[in-house]
Amino acid sequence: MSSATQRSFKMVAQEFTVDLDKPLVFQVGHLGEAYEEWVHQPIVSREGPRFFENEFVESLTRTVWWAIPSIWLPVVCYCVLKSVRMGHALPEIALMVVSGIFIWTLLEYTLHRFLFHIKTKSYWGNTLHYLLHGCHHKHPMDGLRLVFPPAATAILLVPFWNMVLLFASPSITPALFGGGLLGYVMYDCTHYYLHHGHPGNDVPKNLKKYHMNHHFRVQDKGFGITSSLWDGVFGTLPPSKMATKM
Repeated sequence: MSSATQRSFKMVAQEFTVDLDKPLVFQVGHLGEAYEEWVHQPIVSREGPRFFENEFVESLTRTVWWAIPSIWLPVVCYCVLKSVRMGHALPEIALMVVSGIFIWTLLEYTLHRFLFHIKTKSYWGNTLHYLLHGCHHKHPMDGLRLVFPPAATAILLVPFWNMVLLFASPSITPALFGGGLLGYVMYDCTHYYLHHGHPGNDVPKNLKKYHMNHHFRVQDKGFGITSSLWDGVFGTLPPSKMATKM
């Protein structure tokens, strides 16, 4: 095998070599401080890497995009109807759902900026970050790891439900939560489309360009996926957008 071929299969950082032919998850932690640079050197291929040796665990990391609306839209409908049955009029329900979607957009931005892009250098920090979001930046076109696995989402929904219940009445909580969940479904489907869709008009074209800019040019700006709203509010618009805004 030529040296050029070997480089295409292996990435070297400091004294540790990440072998892309082997399951990656328990390798990346060994990169230490070099992980940040390594994970932001994308490999553009629709064929994703292997994460785990175990076949069952590996299968849990792969999700087809249409599983997200298929699984969660019925839950959204159930939650909304629950608030309807508790006596709320349709205009009130609409306001709750729209409010839930709006809250999700802020949560989307906050999670992406402060959790998904947290700086790590320890073994377990690197490993967990790679599982959470680093894998997406390393292999941005891996179509089976673009949306969040439903099993992980189901676990996270429990504390989010309880959090909404702290701030809203028992009758408002279901529709507000359903709106937030609908916002999540819209986000995940939009995210998949931005990577694999072929937009034909200006709005999705600009959104795709905005997100690809985050992946391949300015990775510490442009954290919004469904819109650039909160990037504008919190000053994280990429330079080109800042120039346009001025």
